[in-house]
Amino acid sequence: MGQLKAKPFEERLVAFRRHLHANPELSHEEFETTAAIRGWLTEAGIRIADYPLRTGVVAEVGGLNGGPMIAIRADIDALPIQEETGLPFASRVPGKMHACGHDFHTAIVLGAALLLKNKEHELKGTVRFLFQPAEEKAEGASQVIASGALEEVRAVFGLHNKPYLSVGTIGIKSGPIMASADGFIVEVEGRETHAAVPEAGLDPIVTAAHIITALQSIVSRNVSALDSAVVSVTRLNSGTAWNVIADKAVFDGTLRTFDERVRVKVRERFEQIVTGVASAFGTEAKVNWLEGPPAVVNDPKWAELATRTAESIGLTVVEPAPSPAGEDFAFYLKETPGSFFFLGTSGPQEWHHPAFDIDEEALPIGASFFAALAVDALGKLTESLK
Repeated sequence: MGQLKAKPFEERLVAFRRHLHANPELSHEEFETTAAIRGWLTEAGIRIADYPLRTGVVAEVGGLNGGPMIAIRADIDALPIQEETGLPFASRVPGKMHACGHDFHTAIVLGAALLLKNKEHELKGTVRFLFQPAEEKAEGASQVIASGALEEVRAVFGLHNKPYLSVGTIGIKSGPIMASADGFIVEVEGRETHAAVPEAGLDPIVTAAHIITALQSIVSRNVSALDSAVVSVTRLNSGTAWNVIADKAVFDGTLRTFDERVRVKVRERFEQIVTGVASAFGTEAKVNWLEGPPAVVNDPKWAELATRTAESIGLTVVEPAPSPAGEDFAFYLKETPGSFFFLGTSGPQEWHHPAFDIDEEALPIGASFFAALAVDALGKLTESLK
């Protein structure tokens, strides 16, 4: 199934993408987006599967003659960002924007569904399409899994646009491709006093400063040079007046790793430093973890198949550097093997930028890739059952 770039098909994908782009909805608010996707699928005669999701859509093609099932996922939510692209189809909703390209992902998967519907009688199994809500909050994948929509799925695939890769290029690699993304909030409890008599209190700001400095030793002294991790403190708040030592300081930030073993080790060391330094200064501190997704770790078998598929339809395959950003597709890969890819879009800005955009020439390329990969994956699974 080579790249399909017939003009009517391209124009339809562009229309899907531009409608979604102009009407962004945040995580868990994707009601109109859900309705639009349902409408487009129904119009194409693609069956909608009934799963208990408030937002998001599960659809299926194939399965007319039995066979295994694979899944292809698209994320559908937008971000709380004011758009600054100046596009004629820019967001009509103040303060909301598809600044991560989920409109692009959704249009691609819709396109793959249309292509596969045309070959439904030839499919050696079922392709399930997961139009997932709330990726930006790292909650949607877990909701889809809890709904039962991943049951019976033998392999799952997804992609993210990649602005620094050119159109016609796809990034595929085995192993980790995106990082785990945990957040933390640390509360340091001291004792308030007048700034002129610090000995009468316990200064939480001094304690927090020493904790933050000590945390920087985790990566340099507790993580192997062959591994990687990031510990970033991004905010520190304390006090209400210039002449009062406060009774509390709070700081927060994020922790990123590509390996679950490293993730566990860094979190353990983080807590030891927080409690140990706080105790040395006579204060108390606790860590509140904001549990994020684990690392996205691709199955080598499916990454290899995807490489062959991409090359067969004329894409240039590169091995991308892993991204330290988080992605809740990781939760699917905890349940079933699969692979996640970076599709080149020749974008002017990186994700989450108010001037973010993609080259729409990549739309039919992505749709053709997913359709071809579905055919190849079902073929591989069918062969393994013989």
